[in-house]
Amino acid sequence: MVVMINNEDSEKSNNREKELNSDDKKEVKKKEYKYLDEVKVPKERVAVIIGKSGSTKKNIEKFTNSKLVVDSKEGTVKFYSDDPITILQLKDIITAIGRGFNPDIALNLLKTDYVLEVIDITDFGKTKKAKIRLKGRVIGEGGKARRTVESLTETDISVYGKTVSIIGEIEHVSIAKRAVLSLLSGSPHSRVYSWLEKKRKELKYKEMVTHMDPEEVFREGFEDKLDFDNL
Repeated sequence: MVVMINNEDSEKSNNREKELNSDDKKEVKKKEYKYLDEVKVPKERVAVIIGKSGSTKKNIEKFTNSKLVVDSKEGTVKFYSDDPITILQLKDIITAIGRGFNPDIALNLLKTDYVLEVIDITDFGKTKKAKIRLKGRVIGEGGKARRTVESLTETDISVYGKTVSIIGEIEHVSIAKRAVLSLLSGSPHSRVYSWLEKKRKELKYKEMVTHMDPEEVFREGFEDKLDFDNL
């Protein structure tokens, strides 16, 4: 939950500062950011968020004009910004890295219309054996299933721990999510791939029509291939 910082509340401010190292404390106090939020990530992913000599953390701060405070022991990442929208973007970025994405891919979430979707595998199976089987269905032999879904939907997919996460443009992620849910539900891979091929063609037609004059659409016969109610 995004929290607006009340700088007049000295007691809360002091408690917050105690949690930071000296350098971070000086910067947060000097800047007096308006908003903060935090995300808990797997401890083994903390080093990825920080990066070599703090490079990844610094890049995220640079691109978002924010401040990150990482607690390696607890696996929590606090982030400060003057913009509430940036706080929401940071939450998705940090969550994405925590769910196995490369930081460079996670930063795509700063792009317009890019979203993160996280699917909980345990909704389809609770036992260790079931979770291994389900992850195997999404990944496929040699990673084929995951690569195919990524390619046909132009998204990035991470299978990590108990989750399957997807990054991409909103409509593309929606299609990829449905494909992943179908695989987790037991649908044959071939059927899912065929459906994805169809949806890919529909998306291409929609993108083409978006840049065409309405009369040209009908003249070229695209109206037979498109559902105009969904454009």
